[in-house]
Amino acid sequence: MQRITVVGGGFAGLVAAITCAEAGARVQLLEAHRTLGGRARATAPPYVAHDGPHVLYRDGPWWRWLADRALIGASSGVPLSGLTGFRFRHGDRLRRTPPAELLPVLARRRRVAPVDADFHTWIRDRHGEVAAVAASNLMGVATFDADPGRLSAAFVWPRLLRVFAPRSPARYLTGGWNGLLARLTAHARTLGVAVETGARVTDLPEPPVIVATTLDAAGRLLGTALPSVASGRTVLLDLAVRDDRRDAFVVSDLDAAGWVERYTLPDPTLAPPGESLIQAQLPLRTAEGRADGLARLEALVDLALPGWRERTTWRRHGVANGRSGALDLPGQTWRDRPAIDRGDGVYLAGDMVAAPGLLSEVSFHSAVAAARLATGG
Repeated sequence: MQRITVVGGGFAGLVAAITCAEAGARVQLLEAHRTLGGRARATAPPYVAHDGPHVLYRDGPWWRWLADRALIGASSGVPLSGLTGFRFRHGDRLRRTPPAELLPVLARRRRVAPVDADFHTWIRDRHGEVAAVAASNLMGVATFDADPGRLSAAFVWPRLLRVFAPRSPARYLTGGWNGLLARLTAHARTLGVAVETGARVTDLPEPPVIVATTLDAAGRLLGTALPSVASGRTVLLDLAVRDDRRDAFVVSDLDAAGWVERYTLPDPTLAPPGESLIQAQLPLRTAEGRADGLARLEALVDLALPGWRERTTWRRHGVANGRSGALDLPGQTWRDRPAIDRGDGVYLAGDMVAAPGLLSEVSFHSAVAAARLATGG
């Protein structure tokens, strides 16, 4: 049997290991941390918080791959009360509806956006400045960038449609990513994958090898500097608060690209009964520090959750810098990111390499491609 080593036990590493094992290879998966998961790791119960969104989109191959292997588990959509709890911050006020100028943008889903133009300019030339600012900041939730309008129109546009005008709505996995990671790990072991945690790799294993780590870590293993890739820089605030009927389900910040979401509305298992688990995020401006960004984010939470400070039972905050997936600037596509095939039996996988998709889907696509190359499939 062909022997393949996978370095890194996040989504990309697990999918790569499973795909290689399904092709008949003998696979060893090495993870430096004591637990698998990478950026999908979540806090332990009773408050299950993640480093960003933890939903799956049913219209993509990542969902179908999991469904074919019975790995999705229980999931839920947005309840009706969630739809009525959607709010928009616009003009520093909380509103139930977005600016009217934004609606025609979402209605034109069939058009194709150009690679060379930035998203803000492309929308402004068709719908005006108000629509361009609102549409750009609407995408803070998927880009974690303080100025999503500066990114390639061809990068932002399909993501906007999938998040806000989906053909198949997103699903929340019950229990968050923890359950999915457990199912992926169990499936990998069933296929014979040898999983080793606490295994820090300092020298590149004998090829064929799939490196499913950060680009910095991959570069150190490969002994070369990989091309830099733009990514988001955002402050995150996780809160557990005692329930209040006035709390919004989602607040989309059309002024500053922020986002607040009450994840316990579709999935009450993420916090104890009578409490809500909230994640808020606000992309940091150029040279803006954590303290200033957090102060702006808390002002957004003030609008979303009246009196939240007195109701808080748990909290944490931090900055995610370059840990939110690749961003394509004008003139670039996913094909311009570091290539999966590095030659001599070495392959890359992860959310910053040359593969398409939205958020975790990039890890999935790159992992499957790397595995097929490694196994000759």
